[in-house]
Amino acid sequence: MKFQNGAGELHDCRDAFTSMLEAMAERDPDIVAVCNDSVGSSKLVGFRERWPERLINVGIAEQNLVGVGAGLANGGKLPFVCAAACFLTGRALEQIKADVAYSNTNVKLCGISSGMAYGELGPTHHSTEDFAWVRAIPNIAVVAPADRIETAAATAWAAAYNGPVFLRISRVGVPDLFTESHKFELGRADMLRDGKDLTIIANGTLTHRAVCAAEILNAGGIGARVVNMASVRPIDEDAIVSAASDTGAILTCEEHTIFGGLGSAVAEVVVENVPVPLKRLGVPGIFVPTGSANFLLDEFGMSPDGIAESAIELLRKKA
Repeated sequence: MKFQNGAGELHDCRDAFTSMLEAMAERDPDIVAVCNDSVGSSKLVGFRERWPERLINVGIAEQNLVGVGAGLANGGKLPFVCAAACFLTGRALEQIKADVAYSNTNVKLCGISSGMAYGELGPTHHSTEDFAWVRAIPNIAVVAPADRIETAAATAWAAAYNGPVFLRISRVGVPDLFTESHKFELGRADMLRDGKDLTIIANGTLTHRAVCAAEILNAGGIGARVVNMASVRPIDEDAIVSAASDTGAILTCEEHTIFGGLGSAVAEVVVENVPVPLKRLGVPGIFVPTGSANFLLDEFGMSPDGIAESAIELLRKKA
């Protein structure tokens, strides 16, 4: 893994997802896409134009969406089931549990426009519970890539992986963090920068903000380790234990409620292995209001400055 500083052009990770999906579909005729009247928002227009017979649009019927995906997988196809993350997980959770996870069916669940990406559409469209819901179900790998390069790598990995996957893909623009040679590995975190005073663990749209926060802290003489934890389940316990042992404090950042998601997963490992001061930064157990995604992240203290301030507050507990 080679890391870049995160500066530069912003990219929509959906483009990287569908570009890789189309590249794989050229080589593998068994790859199919299934969506819920979301061809445009899932960026599947190009896929539909090239392989109209391999794009199944079930309409606004997410329970059917997942059931059709499971049926296709049982018939030997490799389905990428695409829908807005809020509706895929909220409306079809029973089908995810019974039709996909319980039978360990080879379905790739792609939660599009996750977190607060649909900002202006309000609480019904925010997906800030999906980690918690899906992480609690056995057999499902839960993955939240940090940039377009990791999104492409995770999509390629998902196709090769034999089993259910929940791939969380945002539409909020993020800069490149990794170089093109980056390979995604399930259950493995990536240390993006080292530091001795505390560790910031993040994923998805929050990773580049965590890197920027570490740079702010470094300017003030505080060394912050930054760990990208794209794999939420299974989680890299070794990286968490090392972070706790080496730096003595952990701050988690996620575009999700602080209950049941990345922060909770990290806390579970910390409390059982190396108890240290820990703070979970995310949505504080309320319904997220209407507003642009970037505005909402900032409002919940997840701007680079806000993350840095939370880190300083955490260090006071460490002392």
